[in-house]
Amino acid sequence: MKATQGKVVSLHYTLTDDQGVLLDSSQGREPFTYLHGYGHIIPGLETELEGCESGFNAAIQVSPANGYGEYNPQAVFEVPRDRFPPSEEIQTGMQVQGEGEHGVLNFTVVEVNDQGVVLDANHPMAGKTLNFQVEVLQVRDATDQELAAHETVDPDR
Repeated sequence: MKATQGKVVSLHYTLTDDQGVLLDSSQGREPFTYLHGYGHIIPGLETELEGCESGFNAAIQVSPANGYGEYNPQAVFEVPRDRFPPSEEIQTGMQVQGEGEHGVLNFTVVEVNDQGVVLDANHPMAGKTLNFQVEVLQVRDATDQELAAHETVDPDR
C-alpha cells in the first residue's frame, strides 16, 4: 500500500541539522504516526513520503522553505517589561506565549534588559535545513474514526 491522501503512515525518524547535531528522533519510542496528505507534517517531508510503501528507508533533506520557513529577522521585536507579570522571572532562551489574532503564539526570549524583553516569533527550526533519516514501518487505510477526527479538526480540507 502506498502513502497517499487518507492513509496512515507509521515511521521511525532521526532528524539532524547540517552540522549533524541531533534535533529529534523517534528511536526508543513508539513510531511516529500521522494521516498523510493533510499537512500534519512539514510539507517537504510529506512530499518526499508521497507514494512510499512499508520498508521505505531513505535520507531526506528538507530546505527551510519546505520545512519551518526562512528565518525572518522582522519577527524579532521588543516588548515592554511591564507587559509581563512582575513576579515572572524572564530568562533568555525560555519560551513564552501570547495571544494573536489567530490564537496563541509562541515566542523565544532572546534578550532581557531594563526596558523590555526581546522576543523571536520565528519557529526554533526556521532557516534550518532539516536532514531526516526515515524508515516507514507501515502504511494503512485510515479508519472512519481517524478520518472523522481529522474533519473535526480541519473541516476545510
